[in-house]
Amino acid sequence: MDWTEDAIATLRQLWSEGLSTAEIGRRMGISKNAVVGKAHRLNLAARPSPIRRVPGATPSPRPARRAARPAMPRPSPMMAGTPMAARPPAERPAPVVPMRPAPQPLRLGNSACCWPLGDPGTPGFRFCGAQALLGKPYCAEHASVAYVRVKDRREDAA
Repeated sequence: MDWTEDAIATLRQLWSEGLSTAEIGRRMGISKNAVVGKAHRLNLAARPSPIRRVPGATPSPRPARRAARPAMPRPSPMMAGTPMAARPPAERPAPVVPMRPAPQPLRLGNSACCWPLGDPGTPGFRFCGAQALLGKPYCAEHASVAYVRVKDRREDAA
């Protein structure tokens, strides 16, 4: 925009009336940022923050963030509808424990099971490493968990 003497006079007048920069921009047909920039270059009086604050009040402290909760084990499909608190202690899922000792290779070959055991961020993390099924990345035990046959929707339609 070309800032003519008339445009500058209009800006000074509207600024002194206390109009917002957005309103001044609308009335002059320019952007709010153009108004702010020119007002700054003209050293017009600073405006109070548009965020309403009580004079003399100290800002209230923000509540502390809660620490992330550790992930809970997922319930078995048979217990999916039963709340954890309602389950007898014997039916609560046990912590994941490796089924058998397995080698801890750094690199798994094509015939080793790639099922992860443990949390990747912990020192005890490893892969199963058992003999994988032909054409699959997992052993028979882990393939039975990983590959679940999808139920045909037409069976539910009846």
